[in-house]
Amino acid sequence: MTSSAETSDILKRIAEALERLSPPPSASISLEQADAFVWNAEAGRLDPVTEVARVDLSLIKGIDRVRDILLDNTRRFAKGLPANNALLWGARGMGKSSMVKAAHAAVNEETPGSLILIEIHREDIETLPRLMSQLRAQERRAIIFCDDLSFDHDDTSYKSLKAVLEGGIEGRPKNVIFYATSNRRHLMPRDMMENERSTAINPSEAVEEKVSLSDRFGLWLGFHNCSQSDYLDMIDGYVKHYGLKIDEETLKAEAIEWAATRGSRSGRVAWQFIQDLAGRLGQTLG
Repeated sequence: MTSSAETSDILKRIAEALERLSPPPSASISLEQADAFVWNAEAGRLDPVTEVARVDLSLIKGIDRVRDILLDNTRRFAKGLPANNALLWGARGMGKSSMVKAAHAAVNEETPGSLILIEIHREDIETLPRLMSQLRAQERRAIIFCDDLSFDHDDTSYKSLKAVLEGGIEGRPKNVIFYATSNRRHLMPRDMMENERSTAINPSEAVEEKVSLSDRFGLWLGFHNCSQSDYLDMIDGYVKHYGLKIDEETLKAEAIEWAATRGSRSGRVAWQFIQDLAGRLGQTLG
């Protein structure tokens, strides 16, 4: 028979082993360290970002209407007024993520320290409820930002997103708003929704569950491929901002050729051209 001392020793070792296996307690969140953070889901903490990779709002061309809508929504949120979650969807390279970061910076420049920006990676969306619960007790207002958000077949993490955006008895914290970018308006592949329709007993209800995710975003802001005129305006804006020395006709010809070789015109293509141009001119983009 095992003595009581041996039993106690065994239980102690089991308890110690379980303690080693359990995740460490979440670090207390301090939002005073910076104006931008990245959510570290594994550690349950926010890692401060000292310098956000962004472009100035004045350099984002060709999308004036959606710029003004998002900026107004962000300003209202910073002031404690009603504001909507926003889904920025559409063409690749047209400045969706740049717009979010630029709007955050512009509002903070107007009212220093009014907003923090928290980036959550797509693969960590299931931990969004945990992040939200930790932010609920904070005083600073926060934009949670997920870039390139979409969901693939058999991916059920979208249910976590639906729950925290509007659902649940607690609802979304008043000091938190959610901005996301995506190439898809409905965040789901079309064939995924069609498959749901064809196999469900009640097809309309099955598809509705998928589509209703996008309905949680009060703002749907569409970004579309730009015209040649808008593309050249982007190039011209960068050239003037960085003081690049090149004559107008040469600039226009090279910019058009650059877009033609890539088969598209967008803000990303314009920025890539500017980097190439500055390098060839021996100038830095400070």
